[in-house]
Amino acid sequence: MRFMSAMFIMIGASLVLAIGFLVAFIWSVKSKQYEDDYTPSVRMLFDPKPGTESNLEQSNQNSPQTDKK
Repeated sequence: MRFMSAMFIMIGASLVLAIGFLVAFIWSVKSKQYEDDYTPSVRMLFDPKPGTESNLEQSNQNSPQTDKK
């Protein structure tokens, strides 16, 4: 009987954890976290070389902006 009670606790904990991950995933999709899937893959190709002042200003201008709607 001791084994079965441990199983019920583990099953309950895994269901709570799975539901938590599902809620986090749905929240991230609704908040448009996966909207731009192209830019991150090519961003490293266009990064300026480190150390120059003008390149630092450009990288700050190119940083992703949060769009609050």
